[in-house]
Amino acid sequence: MAGFIAIEVIILLINLSIAEKLSHRRFTIDNVTNTFLMNGEPFRYVSGSFHYFRALPEVWQKRLRVMQASGLNAIDTYIEWSLHNPQDGIYEWSGIADIETFIHLAEQEGFYIILRPGPYICAERDNGGIPYWLFTKYPNIRLRTSDPDYLYEVSIWYNKLMPRLQRYFYGNGGPIIMVQIENEYGGFHTCDRDYLRWLRDETHKYVRDQALLFTTDIPDLNIKCGKIDGVFATTDFGIDRVKEIEDIWNTLRSVQPNGPLVNSEFYPGWLTHWQEPNQRRDANAVAKALRTILTYNASVNLYMYFGGTNFGFTAGANDWGFGKYAADITSYDYDAVMDEAGGATEKFVLVRDVISEFMNVPNIEVLPSRAKAFGKVQMKPIIDLLSDEGRLLFARGSPMESIKPRTFEQLEQFSGLVLYETDLPEFEIDPTLLKVDQLRDRAYVYVDQTFLATLSRENNIYTVPINKSIRKKLQILVENQGRINYYVANDMKGILGNVTIQKHNGQLQVLENWTHTQFPLEETQVKHLMKYVESEQRNSPETETGSLNHGPTAYYGEFIVDDIADTYLNVRGWGKGVAYVNGFNLGRYWPLVGPQITLYVPGEILKIGSNNLILIEYQLSQKKISLDSKPQLDG
Repeated sequence: MAGFIAIEVIILLINLSIAEKLSHRRFTIDNVTNTFLMNGEPFRYVSGSFHYFRALPEVWQKRLRVMQASGLNAIDTYIEWSLHNPQDGIYEWSGIADIETFIHLAEQEGFYIILRPGPYICAERDNGGIPYWLFTKYPNIRLRTSDPDYLYEVSIWYNKLMPRLQRYFYGNGGPIIMVQIENEYGGFHTCDRDYLRWLRDETHKYVRDQALLFTTDIPDLNIKCGKIDGVFATTDFGIDRVKEIEDIWNTLRSVQPNGPLVNSEFYPGWLTHWQEPNQRRDANAVAKALRTILTYNASVNLYMYFGGTNFGFTAGANDWGFGKYAADITSYDYDAVMDEAGGATEKFVLVRDVISEFMNVPNIEVLPSRAKAFGKVQMKPIIDLLSDEGRLLFARGSPMESIKPRTFEQLEQFSGLVLYETDLPEFEIDPTLLKVDQLRDRAYVYVDQTFLATLSRENNIYTVPINKSIRKKLQILVENQGRINYYVANDMKGILGNVTIQKHNGQLQVLENWTHTQFPLEETQVKHLMKYVESEQRNSPETETGSLNHGPTAYYGEFIVDDIADTYLNVRGWGKGVAYVNGFNLGRYWPLVGPQITLYVPGEILKIGSNNLILIEYQLSQKKISLDSKPQLDG
């Protein structure tokens, strides 16, 4: 009995010792000296953004070690709701979604964590990181407001997420020193302060005082709306606005008279859309601007420090509130301090030198990223998606019929393609004008599986003339190019309005009775194709170059790897589509408009020996494709 009592006393003493140590762990604000306090001592952070979901978990530690070598003392990351909760009631916490391992690795490398759980994150991700299935479940949901349906779903999500993170909050012994409430809410078109207060209280329910709650807002976009009572406010700006830094700080002081100054998103680069030049920022200008910010004793987060890649269909889109849709490219290189493959750039060296003027920088050698060319790959056409055989192979489930066109969300489909088909009526005039109302985002129009034209939300092209003929079957293949991430204005996909043709009197005839065939282009469909290749490849025809007049085609090729290394898939000469290596979705490509020409291929998805490459090409084919040692992101 005495032995048991002794053990209980020891356990009690250990628990008391732990409790005493934790009682000293406090991350707070001194409003007199305008500084952060860590355990009562003045503290300043220089952090870098690294989104765990934009790199494979096998390389997380490598990327963190490069960041450590630059002198950063904190890592800033978003949490992507849609990644972890891809379907209603389904949750993912492993692989690229293993947020706990990411936090643990960052702590292991000596970093504090600035956590940005949203639930809206923007981040140039599909729907700003909010799950698409909310639109399926609640067609009239109002995101980022006090809509009861939205609050209910956020509360469910936080109840799944936050208990996993509580042990990592600074006051509980972990590395998370700050937790953001929402994201740049002042720039949202709706100022719902009831929502902000609810989200503050919902977050505080889990965080308590074990980490500091904060907001981030663009200085001149209604920062007063984004400021929440009892929550620390920060701002964000890039090199182009450093000349206004006094005005920016004054704007911040107008809503928060005291406390440390913080730029939560200092942009050393910028995001890029398809059909525009790659957004580069001068390295010397970045270093100079960073030095200016740090001379104010401000804390700063460089967004992005390491950008990474929007693998699969995760890239979002913007309209900036002006009604001009623009889809984000697959690469999130961002002209960041580290390149897409995790290598140090010229900007890295200059930024590290500036940080060393204000903080201690470890003497760590940074090795360059290593990539290898694996040469040309012969590509063979395997199957047309719109053929009977292609539909059996690639379509998900049975075709669905309805009087009006259904959206992707009504069909419970995240991304990929949806084929809308109906019979054409007799034309009263020749030609007549076909119009698709509220197309989101891009449509390939066929009649009896013969290509007619492309319609485009990006370029405001929604009509096409159709000649009278014996052809009867209208086919509209709609591509989701990414849901809007900034504003998040309920950007549902597919055909949201009517499809009409003109009659002789100028009136419009609405086409009805649609059949929907779904091509989500997900892992399941790729596996089906691989089985088909194994049985049918010997009979594949030779590749013909040129336009694809009968719909998208799946192409297959193999290449040999004798040394595992990163590489870059060069799709120049092809049209538009999606690429897969060994079943892994690298993302969308579109070299016809650029600026991105190559897709980053992580060495971690390759294997010694034979590797396979699949392209789902929508528009234009070639006989070969190459795997290069260098990226081409500038056209």
